[in-house]
Amino acid sequence: MKKITHLSSSLSIPRLIIGLWQIADMEKAGEQLDHIKTATYMNDYIDAGFTTFDMADHYGSSEIIAGECKNKHPKSDSIRLFTKWVPKPGDVEKKAVRNVIQKALKRMQQSSIDMMQFHAWNYADPSWLDGLFFLKELKEEGLIQAIGVTNFDAHHLRIALASGIPIVSNQISHSVIDRRALGSMQTVCEEFGVHILAYGTLAGGFLSNRWLDKEEPGLDALPTWSLMKYKRFIDAAGGWKIFQKLLQGLHQVAVKHNTSIANIASRYVLENTNVAAVIIGARLGENSHIQEHQELLDIIIDKDDIIIIENAIAHLSPVPGNCGDEYRNPPFLTASGDLSHHIDTSPKVYASVEISPQRKHVYSGTAWEEFAGYSRAIKKGNRILVSGTTATHRNQVVGGLDAAAQTHFVIDKIEAALKSLDGSLTDVVRTRIFVNNINDWEAVARAHGLRFKNIDPANTLVQAKLVGEGYLVEIETEALLDE
Repeated sequence: MKKITHLSSSLSIPRLIIGLWQIADMEKAGEQLDHIKTATYMNDYIDAGFTTFDMADHYGSSEIIAGECKNKHPKSDSIRLFTKWVPKPGDVEKKAVRNVIQKALKRMQQSSIDMMQFHAWNYADPSWLDGLFFLKELKEEGLIQAIGVTNFDAHHLRIALASGIPIVSNQISHSVIDRRALGSMQTVCEEFGVHILAYGTLAGGFLSNRWLDKEEPGLDALPTWSLMKYKRFIDAAGGWKIFQKLLQGLHQVAVKHNTSIANIASRYVLENTNVAAVIIGARLGENSHIQEHQELLDIIIDKDDIIIIENAIAHLSPVPGNCGDEYRNPPFLTASGDLSHHIDTSPKVYASVEISPQRKHVYSGTAWEEFAGYSRAIKKGNRILVSGTTATHRNQVVGGLDAAAQTHFVIDKIEAALKSLDGSLTDVVRTRIFVNNINDWEAVARAHGLRFKNIDPANTLVQAKLVGEGYLVEIETEALLDE
């Protein structure tokens, strides 16, 4: 198996990336690590060929420590530092984005960031697109070498790519337990040439020999955030007894290759051709597991191994939702089981305007609304009517010439209007779809079907000449709230 992969023509990385999220866990008691001393613990990884490190603005002192290491290491030109920007929900301004980049550069003591990865909390708020457009501009200035995203689902990765954002990778949970990356994400990655950086391949340490034939632990007894988080994934996938069957299957393959369950679990994820690398966490200054990491990349899995592993996986239930949904929709598969340790609140996208005690309006701020004298949506009594909505954000068309991308963005805008009037997509009872080109009907209908699955409103789809250049689809909706 090749040990180096290419995210772009100018960015090559090992197929195993060292994740530094555990620095936050090591500092959670309020004790900050010695930056200079801790940075020296990274040298062994670099000398062994593991030259790419994954960080984030919320991983404690990780950016400072990694920058300290890179600046003093004789092989600094081979070291790649990937970090993340996870903004709070709400509006995003270019000045604020520049400040975020400059702060990261200062912490890492670099002139340019090898890759900045962006996370969005709420797709209904189009500010996530503003953030990516601003990152693109800063990349063009040379402050960023590459743009990645993290925890994006396939629909919104498609929107960003079709809108011209040069994304090279999506960092998502992907393991023998969590197989969501093998669904629609696979299609988008192959269509646009985007790579997956897979984390969670060890499920926080559960996918290891340590847990084979062990009794089920309680959440309160688990010592790290990662273990608490991935215990919820195990529960969502069918529970502890079924998980033990999975460990037994992995153990059978591990014994054959004279290696560990952990190595087989991560090596299997690399069988997904869209996965550029797996990210394995490190507790710097403790056991580095370098020999095991090198061993992982040397394992050659054969057809018999895959049959054993997939037979064990077959007992599991699919993890619910799309990639990244654990941070956006119930059930929240996070350490706390909610978003309380991530964000405080998620503000409504549009402010409602009270016209009378029984009537409220919301406006999305597009030029069309002011020009033609209408609102994005009206709530009267328990009824919400959403105007014909196109893939417009500010004064631009979102989604390019991709009908599916435009449709998903339109439905996001509709969802934002509904939520701003205390409704949701689940309250929708009627949709009307207008496509500019009848050849786009199937892509539009499939996108509608994905977003309204199990809601199943009454629906009409017709071809119509749409007003405005570049618009492929327009949708209007009606919703009824429970009395």
